[in-house]
Amino acid sequence: MAGLMQKADLYLQLRDDIRRRRWPAGRALKQQELADYYQTSRIPVREALARLLAEGWLVSAGKASLMVPPLSAGEAQELCLIRSQLEPLALRQALPQLNQAILGAAEDCLNAADAAAHDPLLQGELNWQFHQLLYQPCGMPTLLQLLQQLHLKVAMYLGFQQAELGYADKSAAEHRALLQHLRQGRHAAALELLQQHISEAAIELQQHLQHSGDKRSCNQCL
Repeated sequence: MAGLMQKADLYLQLRDDIRRRRWPAGRALKQQELADYYQTSRIPVREALARLLAEGWLVSAGKASLMVPPLSAGEAQELCLIRSQLEPLALRQALPQLNQAILGAAEDCLNAADAAAHDPLLQGELNWQFHQLLYQPCGMPTLLQLLQQLHLKVAMYLGFQQAELGYADKSAAEHRALLQHLRQGRHAAALELLQQHISEAAIELQQHLQHSGDKRSCNQCL
């Protein structure tokens, strides 16, 4: 890493590197190691780690160290079950306030995501922006904050596997179908598709985690 990183930049870079698997789940992160890697002092590293810990990106890994938390298939199922209950609620409450300006902005997010096929990190951010635009009019800020945290957590584990899993194209098609339902006032169909969209993402994530776990078990036996 070239140059001295500022506190805000370091937080963002660390978060993005976690999502890019630069710091894999289960590996202890030492402040000095990170300070050396990002060419900065331990003070901004400590502050960035504290923020990431508070946001759930990191967990304690013993004395004076943190790690990216491993995610089990069961935990993935829990995350997606929560999403499947809360996201339709947010959309249902937002429906009376949705208008063509909001739907147009949501379509812009989808177009930008299509153009960012080479950048999974940006695609993940645009995915949340799309959902956020549809949910924002619900007028429930606590719910929106919780949903953002859930999206970030799922993206941390699934986002960079989408191309490998063949899920990205399917997800994009479902987003456009959801938008079409909303534009044509087919609200029941939109809510049903949203539920299906979340459920299928859950299956992809669980299968990926189970497959990864099987590979680790095999490697341990060799």
